[in-house]
Amino acid sequence: MHKNTKPTALVTGASSGFGLLTAITLAQKGFQVIASMRDLGKKDQLLERAKQAGVQSELDVVALDVTNHDSIEQAVSAIISKYGRIDVLINNAGFAVGGYVEDVPMDAWRAQLETNVFGSIAASQAVLPHMRKQQSGCIVNVSSVSGLSAFPGYAPYSTSKFAIEGFSESLRLEMKPYGVRVVLVEPGAYKTDIWRKGFESIHTTEESPYWLRLSKMLDYSHKVSASAPDPQEVADKIAWIVDNPRPKLRYAIGRGVKAGLWARHLLPWKWYEGVLTRLLK
Repeated sequence: MHKNTKPTALVTGASSGFGLLTAITLAQKGFQVIASMRDLGKKDQLLERAKQAGVQSELDVVALDVTNHDSIEQAVSAIISKYGRIDVLINNAGFAVGGYVEDVPMDAWRAQLETNVFGSIAASQAVLPHMRKQQSGCIVNVSSVSGLSAFPGYAPYSTSKFAIEGFSESLRLEMKPYGVRVVLVEPGAYKTDIWRKGFESIHTTEESPYWLRLSKMLDYSHKVSASAPDPQEVADKIAWIVDNPRPKLRYAIGRGVKAGLWARHLLPWKWYEGVLTRLLK
């Protein structure tokens, strides 16, 4: 172990999207960042961005599969052994499974929850003993507006993010007496790979009774993704949260997100359902 005067941050799912940008942004803010990903063969984009930003020395890239609990424990132990501390965990690793409930096989449901839910829980469990002993730390769980308001055709993804919302509420209350901050970031639509990957892995066929309705939902999603804002907004928000000694529990962020959530919570469900149905037509 060498003496490390910088705060140390572990970012999961750092090969692209929010994870990549958050790793770079935290490194620019003075953190020693452990940027983790399941497949180290996908590290080139991150390393190129780090080089452009001049933060190569502030980044360690490590293999970590959030569905493999031994992998998580090994990575956290290596961080503690090398740097002597762990101050921040960004639970970002995840993907989106789409399709109408009847069409999505149970293996796909299990894979969705294994990564998006159990992966975040396992990573949190691994860092909690160290943060508790330090009496300090910050865990940011990257949820989604889909964890607050669900759409047809995305039930597996929404299920996983609704679960992260409840997990984070409980964890925040448990860790508050120990000086560990737990925060939810709930992005709306941004230009990240999750859109492309999600569209490519939709569970449906033209023979499905839901084909026409799902196609309309996908058309709407394509339009939204085409005009989605820069995901750097989310990375900047996460970096701001990490530096905030008293952050709120939730930060919903994105174009139209607050208005949509306002409608979801204040309108009678029948009215909201009607608005959504007309929108998808």
